[in-house]
Amino acid sequence: MPSPARTREWRPDWPLPMRQVVSILRRGGGDPTFRYDDEGSLWRGIRTPAGPATLRLRQSGDLTVHASAWGDGADWVLDSVPAMLGAGDDPSGFVAHHPVVAEMHRRHAHWRITRTGLVMEALVPAIIEQKVTGQEAFAGFRMLVHRFGERAPGPGADRPLWVQPSPAALRTIPSWDWLRMHIDPARSRAVVTAARVAASLERTVDLPGDEVDRRLRSLPGVGVWTSAEVRFRAHGDPDAVSFGDYHVAKNVGWAITGEAVDDDGLAELLEPYRPHRYRVQRLVELAHVHRPRRGPRMAPRRHLPT
Repeated sequence: MPSPARTREWRPDWPLPMRQVVSILRRGGGDPTFRYDDEGSLWRGIRTPAGPATLRLRQSGDLTVHASAWGDGADWVLDSVPAMLGAGDDPSGFVAHHPVVAEMHRRHAHWRITRTGLVMEALVPAIIEQKVTGQEAFAGFRMLVHRFGERAPGPGADRPLWVQPSPAALRTIPSWDWLRMHIDPARSRAVVTAARVAASLERTVDLPGDEVDRRLRSLPGVGVWTSAEVRFRAHGDPDAVSFGDYHVAKNVGWAITGEAVDDDGLAELLEPYRPHRYRVQRLVELAHVHRPRRGPRMAPRRHLPT
């Protein structure tokens, strides 16, 4: 018989848009670690420092968040819920220097930056997403979780909900299995290297953003884009910009100036927003503003030997 749920209630002191805040944690529509049920509850399979956990979040009409958790990591994940939903984020110093940004901020005034406190949870899929199409990246992540992860504890297993592989499991995956998951050697080596120092990476959650960036980018295969993708999820870094992204610079430039820009142009546009540059990036994403797209979509690459 599964152990009973641990439960907790938390009432945010602002009108929390829960789905909007946590949406950045979902890796594609088929993410096996992230589900919504028919009642609108969010289910997540999470590997915590205390062990795997299933987390269920439901927000009632008065905005109270009702959290239930199962597994060895239940207490840890319940303690993490307020930060995951943006309670530790402070947007008070953010000033919209452009009328378009001001309008987006007005429409999403209650959005906050998540902080999961889980570095490997953010780093592994970020590495898999490097320099490939979203379709290929999400498929590779799904295969990795299904083949080498585990079913989430308690009722999560019936969802079906999964937990990402442990660092120990990642270190033992043979090269041919990475290829079968369409994850090339450069990315698989980066994941395995990170898994070898996972404990030290998890200890970066309370460090300043610049120091976290330095430590992440000291890992082979982790550059400015991957570091940012980790920091704004795991560390709640409001200044972590996804430079090097195929879409971000073009879309932010289009939203603010009406023209697509490159990374140098993005850096210039966002400079006045330090230390809140990521807020602008995410507000553009939440507003679904993007440049007109022309031409065929990029085809997925093949990594299997021919």
